[in-house]
Amino acid sequence: MRRLLIGLVAAALAVLVASPARAITNGEPDGNRHPYVGLAVFDDANGPTHRCSASLLSPTVVLTAGHCTDGAVAARVWFDEDVQNNSEYPFSGATSYDGTPYTYPGFCIGCGNGLPGFAYRDVGVIVLSEPVPTSVVGRYAQLPTLNLVDTLSKKAPVTLVGYGVQERIVGGGPPVWAGLRIRLMAPARLVSGSFTHSDEFVRVTASPGQGGGTCFGDSGGPILNGNTDTVLAVNSYVTNSNCAGVTYSQRVDIPEVLTWIQMFL
Repeated sequence: MRRLLIGLVAAALAVLVASPARAITNGEPDGNRHPYVGLAVFDDANGPTHRCSASLLSPTVVLTAGHCTDGAVAARVWFDEDVQNNSEYPFSGATSYDGTPYTYPGFCIGCGNGLPGFAYRDVGVIVLSEPVPTSVVGRYAQLPTLNLVDTLSKKAPVTLVGYGVQERIVGGGPPVWAGLRIRLMAPARLVSGSFTHSDEFVRVTASPGQGGGTCFGDSGGPILNGNTDTVLAVNSYVTNSNCAGVTYSQRVDIPEVLTWIQMFL
């Protein structure tokens, strides 16, 4: 349980300062395929603390993970594909959009034993103080219909998008994850339509043979239905430090979650 907790927290607390970092494992540069996916930085009372990925649902509403917004007092989002050489990062400026983070009221980490109790309702929203111009983001991520995940077949194709790490560097000390702050995308598949907590989460492949995977810093990024703009879930946690095997993403198609998100729209 402790290792899983570290994995989830690390997924949000990816490095804020300049360092060699990449994103979505086995991914490729996204270009302008998913312009609504942004890189979000969150502050506590002392300033920037961690970063995540996020999806713009409207000119002022951004969807991300609850463990990204939890405890944060402010946030800002960049929608540039490449934020690596941005001199303003991780602080507010002319290139970012500032907002207020909100966490789903029922969000909880470690509220039960094992994977089913590891995280619950891992959903957050950022409400921006100014709209993102259509010249910057010309289309938005779409919310799913109710219980859409339950209608999908096993091994249904999904698309992963995010700004997290991608490369595991081994040698000269403990292994570390690194990468550039660039939006990448990769295909993947749902592992199964039914498992212990499939009413709340989807399991997504994270092995090269199945496409790509998510890793630290991809938290809050969308799990898209096939090649569409429909968000099935937000990336929540990995189960090992290699970001391999399978990952878990919080469903946003369940009634209570959808209703909560729509309150901001």
